[in-house]
Amino acid sequence: MSRLCSMSFTTTLQSSLNTEEGVGVASASVQFASIILSSMFVAPLVIKYLGCKWTIVAAMGCNVVYTVGNFYPGWETLLPTSIILGLGESPLWSATSTYLTINGRIQAEKDKKKNQDVINQYFGILFLLYQSSAVWGNLMSSIVFGQDSTSVNISESDLQFCGVGSCGNISEAPGNSTRPPERLVHTLMGCYVGVGVLAMLLVAVFLDNIDRDMTLEFRGNKEPFCSTFLATFKQLNDRRQVFLIPVTAYIGLELGFLNGEYTKEYVTCALGLHFVGYVMICFGATSSLFSYAFGRLSQYSGRAFTCILALLFWKPHPDQLPVFFVFPALWGLADAVWQTQTNALYGVLFHDQKEAAFANYRLWEAVGYVIAFACSRFLCVNTKLYILMGVLLLSVALCFSVEYGEYISPTPSEENTIDTKLEIKSTELNEDNHTDSDKTLRILSP
Repeated sequence: MSRLCSMSFTTTLQSSLNTEEGVGVASASVQFASIILSSMFVAPLVIKYLGCKWTIVAAMGCNVVYTVGNFYPGWETLLPTSIILGLGESPLWSATSTYLTINGRIQAEKDKKKNQDVINQYFGILFLLYQSSAVWGNLMSSIVFGQDSTSVNISESDLQFCGVGSCGNISEAPGNSTRPPERLVHTLMGCYVGVGVLAMLLVAVFLDNIDRDMTLEFRGNKEPFCSTFLATFKQLNDRRQVFLIPVTAYIGLELGFLNGEYTKEYVTCALGLHFVGYVMICFGATSSLFSYAFGRLSQYSGRAFTCILALLFWKPHPDQLPVFFVFPALWGLADAVWQTQTNALYGVLFHDQKEAAFANYRLWEAVGYVIAFACSRFLCVNTKLYILMGVLLLSVALCFSVEYGEYISPTPSEENTIDTKLEIKSTELNEDNHTDSDKTLRILSP
């Protein structure tokens, strides 16, 4: 629900709604740059001190603050609130993923099932709910903006600048990106704020504080501050983490393109702003449903490649209305697999460094977003599509490498890891005892 109150608006409507001087795209770039900093320095530390539950509540508050800033969008309101939102996003995602991983392992032990199977199931449910926020958030925006009676017909000559014909000149040519009346914008923002506050209350009251003991233990130990502060960087010593960087960044790139370029250069350009929400509902619906249904990575990566290739040759036109809905639906199908399987893989591979691992996930996903939004005003749409295809191919190759390595040499389960640590500790204690006994005998011997 908290995602509905800000992220649905940020990634889907910012590039189309707040077009003056590029403030919408700039604020989105600042937001994801802030997420990068948050992932590097903030997320693991905050989660260990506050615990997953209260980290989620605090991060939701950052979402609400950002939504309030959009009541009067401008450089002086959007940039500071974008920074606040970004600082909260990485802890929110890392805490949610960590909470699910812990809970999944507990449930797997109770049910005598494999950890990976239960964690996959939990992440499927998470993304079912998470991606469904795109449905409800965009439905809300479409209903509200649909009350705007203003209609601008775009000429055939201007349509040539839509889709792959755009090289930054879209903001000057078509008139279909006209901003709705302020009363409608304020109505939508008010709805998002209400949903965000309600989500905070529900989590604060009903969510179990599952890692309370671990949080208290962390506060009481003497672990160096720098060790926790730089945990995200230390995670990069693991070769598997490095190999997962391209696929994680690709998730940010493809979502950045869909939410920034497709909504602006295809939908808003040819149909108008009020159609953005309805079109993106198709993405949210298919992504949420297939997040739950899963599927193998290799089964749908080809469809993602085909979808990108098709966008290179399609010339958007208002007479082709169904096609505008087909692309995000197929995109959502592929995105469901990338998101669920990648998050579950992080949970299985790095169960002993959950906070740092999921902070890395959010870090590199945000890097992809930043690149997508930062290039928005400087690269042609066809260039961006070629970049997407290249990163996709690299991601598939490295993902298969990690999966094959896991198949050949499976990561020890958390229980086995704990047993191994206990055995090492027991051995060390026994050695210390033997050493002390030897010293005593030497002292007592004549």
